[in-house]
Amino acid sequence: MPHYFSEDNDTLKSNPKEIAFSVNDTNLKFNTDIGVFSKGSLDRGTKVLLDNLIVEDSDKKILDLGCGYGVIGIYVAKKYELDVNMVDINKRAIELTKKNIDLNNVNAIVFESDGFSNVTDKYDLIVMNPPIRAGKKVYYQFFEDSVNFLKEEGRLLLVINKKHGAMSAIKFLKTIYLSVEIVGKNKGFNVISCKKVLTIWQVYDIILNCQNMRFFAVLRLFQQ
Repeated sequence: MPHYFSEDNDTLKSNPKEIAFSVNDTNLKFNTDIGVFSKGSLDRGTKVLLDNLIVEDSDKKILDLGCGYGVIGIYVAKKYELDVNMVDINKRAIELTKKNIDLNNVNAIVFESDGFSNVTDKYDLIVMNPPIRAGKKVYYQFFEDSVNFLKEEGRLLLVINKKHGAMSAIKFLKTIYLSVEIVGKNKGFNVISCKKVLTIWQVYDIILNCQNMRFFAVLRLFQQ
């Protein structure tokens, strides 16, 4: 049966409507329909993600992976006026996003892609609210693939609820990225930032921790 993470949901009946809301003093409005994620309102996970989204000076090109009807990408394009790409496997979501780009008077590119299958560029920032209902096998593959589509100092930013496996996701992400940290929390949702490279302060902390471990190891020897 078609659902929001499938290609054939454009076969579902249609009942379009327009919704509007404000995120961080940015007014947004969207066309939504049956067969897309959170069609009636801004979902709590995305709200927590956007509340903890920090766009850095080096962020020029951004990918909204699994864009739905375009909330994250359109918010970023409107608030920060950056180069935004949006992708989704859901044909109905793609068509809605195209309309919503015009509705919000922003510039962005949207195209159909199953994960990164049709993505060719590299990005400073990839943002995603993983499709939990699609299953861990699907969105863990997105985690694994994402590192190949980031610039050298780029980062992946995602949100996942603790009850949906945030801690196990962090453990898996640490097998891919050098730096993985929780940058925001609210009502069970964790916003996780992943980077390919470590900051100078993270390197310093590692060195300091290693020195402390050596110190306590030597101290134990003297105590024996």
